[in-house]
Amino acid sequence: MKLIKDKFKYPDLQRVENELGRFYIDSKGQEVPSVTNVLSSTSDQSGIDEWKRRVGHEEAERILQESSSIGSNVHNALENYLQDKEWEIIDDGSYISKTSILILESFINNLVNDINEVWGLESGLILDGLYAGTADCIGIYNGEESIIDFKTAKKVKPKEWIEDYFLQCSAYANAHNVMYGTNIKQIVVLMVDRNQEYKKFIVNNREFDHYTNKWKQRLIKFHNEIGKQI
Repeated sequence: MKLIKDKFKYPDLQRVENELGRFYIDSKGQEVPSVTNVLSSTSDQSGIDEWKRRVGHEEAERILQESSSIGSNVHNALENYLQDKEWEIIDDGSYISKTSILILESFINNLVNDINEVWGLESGLILDGLYAGTADCIGIYNGEESIIDFKTAKKVKPKEWIEDYFLQCSAYANAHNVMYGTNIKQIVVLMVDRNQEYKKFIVNNREFDHYTNKWKQRLIKFHNEIGKQI
């Protein structure tokens, strides 16, 4: 079944990196922060810093690189799968490839009947003068217009630990609604860990409004405190 529906023309984002993190160029030629930059710059990083000190810089980098490689493998394969392209991950015998394959299989087995339409994959979204970013998947999930995010994890996290995931997706939903006149008010975060445990987190209605308001507060904080340095 063909899931891709070319309903919208998504922009190609021009990315720039500076001392303040990742930015994109908006239609007026101005630099606007990425959604992930806004969130990381306005969040408490003390827990991550403490973990890095505890395990050591070299080990922390190894773990982060391993997680990044697995995440990239799975995201790329999922994107191809949803576009009905060749999607298998090649097993080169490494821990990274074997783990990526198992996580991918769990994703596909669980989401195959839940995504009804896909409007965009790795789609650029931008609000001039405010922010920009790239959404994993935009479309219809169980009959509802949704921003869908795929997350890999060492172990499935409890909902209260992943607030920034919901803030990220609410930013994308609100940008999409402004850009294309849609009414996306559902966030779907799909997570698979290294034990192939699958967990879906769905946010909508009043909870969506709650995260939208928190996102706006974080965005204002970024522009007030960090944006002045641009």
